Amino acid sequence: MTNKTGLKAVFFDIDGTLIDSNDAHTQAWVQTLARHGHAVDYEQIRRLIGKGSDKVFAELLGIESDSPLAKQITTERTQLLLNSFVPNLKPTPGARLLVERMRSAGLRLVIASSSGEELPALLAQAKVDDLLHTAVSSDELQDSKPDGDIIEVALRKAGVQPAEAVMIGDTPYDIAAAKAAGVRGIALRCGGYWDDAAFSDAAAIYDDPGTLLHHWADSPLAS
Repeated sequence: MTNKTGLKAVFFDIDGTLIDSNDAHTQAWVQTLARHGHAVDYEQIRRLIGKGSDKVFAELLGIESDSPLAKQITTERTQLLLNSFVPNLKPTPGARLLVERMRSAGLRLVIASSSGEELPALLAQAKVDDLLHTAVSSDELQDSKPDGDIIEVALRKAGVQPAEAVMIGDTPYDIAAAKAAGVRGIALRCGGYWDDAAFSDAAAIYDDPGTLLHHWADSPLAS
């Protein structure tokens, strides 16, 4: 199968989009911060999942992500996530089937996620690690989501123009990052937490990857 539209590349968020991991990230943040004497409510963290950790540290603790405390928290949080949460996570419905369809259509597939060291494990647990072409790492960015840097790097890596790409994500931060870089965003509800009003800038909204695959013919993927 080949892609006959003007679409050449698809950028994916991972957490909440291809794997049901948003609650795990939230719990890992809450537990790690508590170990360091910061009692942060679950909801305070949950609404920030999808932003880069630099944004989370700034909003919650008022510190830079490269400070000694932030680095220690990041190390501990990552290990907690990998050891206690990732092995039990499940792919979102239809995740692999959608990515397989995109690959067979000749699309360039790039992970544009705020996840860091845990990304390879998340991709493997989502059962899509063998299908994707490349990923944007956090050390390639000056500003994380919802700023558009991550999408601009993804565009360069894919070798495409903004009109030739779409971003698929489950948070308003994904859609905002895409919009900032002139790329259309497709929102998925499977990440939970956000209602459709939060995705007002998205080109389309679907329940999960499987639903998007089912509606491929009338989605932004085919337009």
